[in-house]
Amino acid sequence: MELRQLVYLEAVVRCGGFTRAGEELHIAQPAISAQVRRLEKELGVELLRRTTRSVVLTVAGRQFLQHVTAALGLLDRARAEAEGHRTMALGHVRVGTTPITGDLDLVAALAGFRERYPGVRLSLRTGLADPLLDEMRRGSLDVVVAPSHSTDDPYLRVVPVAREQLVLVTPLADDRIVETMADVVDDVFVCLPQNSGLRRLLGAAFAPLGATPRVEFETSTPASIRELVAAGFGSALLAASVVAQPGPAVRVHHLPDLPEHPRICVYSVEHGGPPAARRFVDELVNGSTSRG
Repeated sequence: MELRQLVYLEAVVRCGGFTRAGEELHIAQPAISAQVRRLEKELGVELLRRTTRSVVLTVAGRQFLQHVTAALGLLDRARAEAEGHRTMALGHVRVGTTPITGDLDLVAALAGFRERYPGVRLSLRTGLADPLLDEMRRGSLDVVVAPSHSTDDPYLRVVPVAREQLVLVTPLADDRIVETMADVVDDVFVCLPQNSGLRRLLGAAFAPLGATPRVEFETSTPASIRELVAAGFGSALLAASVVAQPGPAVRVHHLPDLPEHPRICVYSVEHGGPPAARRFVDELVNGSTSRG
C-alpha cells in the first residue's frame, strides 16, 4: 500500500471520477485508475463500482475511505507542524541554566527571542551544571547555560558566550586587610555542595597553601551564600556577577591568587536538535560575539 494510492482514491471519490481527479492532481487519468486497481488487488476487495458516468463507493470502500481520510488529515497536520518548526512558527525550547551567567543577560535574551518568535514556547529551570547537562543528555533539556568544565562528550556542542571572575567576600563588619588567600586560610567558609563547580574552585584556591577549606555552611545557590556571609557565618568565593546584583552588603576582595573562573558556555546537541533550539543557541552565540 502506497501513500499515493490513498491520495488518488480520496481524490477520485471527492471529485466524482477519475478524469476530474487527474485534472486536480495533474496526473494522467490512466495512471490514477491503475493505482486504484492495484490498491484493490492488494486489499482483495472492490472499493469503487465504476459506471460509464461516475464511480460509487462499495460498502467496503466507504469504510476504508473513512480511515484513509483520517490518515491523510493526520499527515496534513504533521506537514503543517513540521513547516511551523522550520519557519519558527512552532516549537519548544527547554533551557537549563546555573545561577552564574557572567555578563550574559539571559533573561533579556529569552525575552527578545519570545518577542521575535511568539509561536515558540520557552521554559527555564535552574540548577547545578552537572545535573542540568545530564538532563540534556537524557533529552529533557535542549540548551544549558553554565560555566565551562571538562567534558569528553562528543555529542555536545560547547561555545563560550560570557566572561566571569571570582572574588572573595567576607562579612561587612570584618575590617581585616585581606591581600591573598593565605589571610583567610583559617576562616570558616560558605559554599555550594560538593558536586558543584564553585566547590572545586574553592579547593583549587586552597591547594597552593597545602590546606583544605573549612566549609561548615553548605547551601544551594550563590545568592544564599551571599546572605549567609552578610549575616556573619563565614567567608566565601563568589562570581563577581553575583556580588554586582542587588543583595545584602558584603565586603568584596579582588585577590591576585584566585583561580580563573571558567567562561560561561552554552551547551547544546552537536548535531540535530529542534530547529527552535538551534536558532536560540545561534542567537546567544552571535550576541556574545557582538559583546566582544
